[in-house]
Amino acid sequence: MEDVSLACVSASPALALYRIQPSPIEAFIASTPETRSICNDPTVAGVRYTDLLRKACTEVLRALPNDLREAETVVVNILRGGLNFGLRDALAAAYNWNAHTTSFISAQRARDERDTDAWHITENAYRKVYLPPRASFVIGDVVATGTSLRYGLQELVLAAREQKIDVRSILFFTYGGPQSENILSEIDARCRELFPGYEKTTLIYLEGRFAVAASDTPLHVRLTGTDLLRLGSLMAPEFIESQYENPAYPLERCIIYDAGSRAFWLYEYVEDVIGYWKQNLQFAEQGMTFTELLRERFPQIDPARFGDVNLKQLCLARLADMEKVIGPHP
Repeated sequence: MEDVSLACVSASPALALYRIQPSPIEAFIASTPETRSICNDPTVAGVRYTDLLRKACTEVLRALPNDLREAETVVVNILRGGLNFGLRDALAAAYNWNAHTTSFISAQRARDERDTDAWHITENAYRKVYLPPRASFVIGDVVATGTSLRYGLQELVLAAREQKIDVRSILFFTYGGPQSENILSEIDARCRELFPGYEKTTLIYLEGRFAVAASDTPLHVRLTGTDLLRLGSLMAPEFIESQYENPAYPLERCIIYDAGSRAFWLYEYVEDVIGYWKQNLQFAEQGMTFTELLRERFPQIDPARFGDVNLKQLCLARLADMEKVIGPHP
């Protein structure tokens, strides 16, 4: 495993920012009360979820050393996940801007029927790419396999070349895994080759650089190529400490679940989370303990700090909380 460390750049109650060392690009982990709430509490959904995510991105923009210029800045929404981050409004709030540009690229991934560990792009017909003569891209998306991100960035570079645009920088926000760095490193090299004025690529991981569930990940429940896990991840100290606030937090299947449905189609999202906690309830009824499940999903955590936790009661409480998120299906 790569020997990495986190160097604290700034710390306050509103935001802790850490630089990942080493990294082929400028890579950071940012921790905020809002992004911790999103990771830990699946009842944070709908407008409340996107509002908190936008607020967190605003705090990062205010603290991050950069020289973005309003006339050159282009928010790129890779549909639909990119809409969750609210970066157009976050830039406006952080810098009192009004005239920055917004573009859209659709890139919906799907599993390959012949290989369930492989993915390809299906829905990619919609795009509105507006670019000033010199452009700095600000992008947000959830990244697991990186299929949508790679496609979206390749299309963006292609559009910039076709329009004879000089690309200056890329700033990327994500709840995501290591593929974020790999893909952005590739794009960084490509941009330096194609655009003489290219300066830098900056990656902001929210709360952690999370491992992605694979077919050999030792978990009872996992969605391969989708779930972002606490297990085996590089995380902000504030995020790790926040797990002790509620024994359900470190047991969640994914730190974000499905980001699109969490924002825009709550019925599907709630069913997904409830389905997971029903599985945990079955494990509890079959004799699994809280400590056993905790050691499987987040072994860095000390079970003793939670006291005596009844897994069955914890599952029933989580299910009751999720059932309150939304009313009956229409």
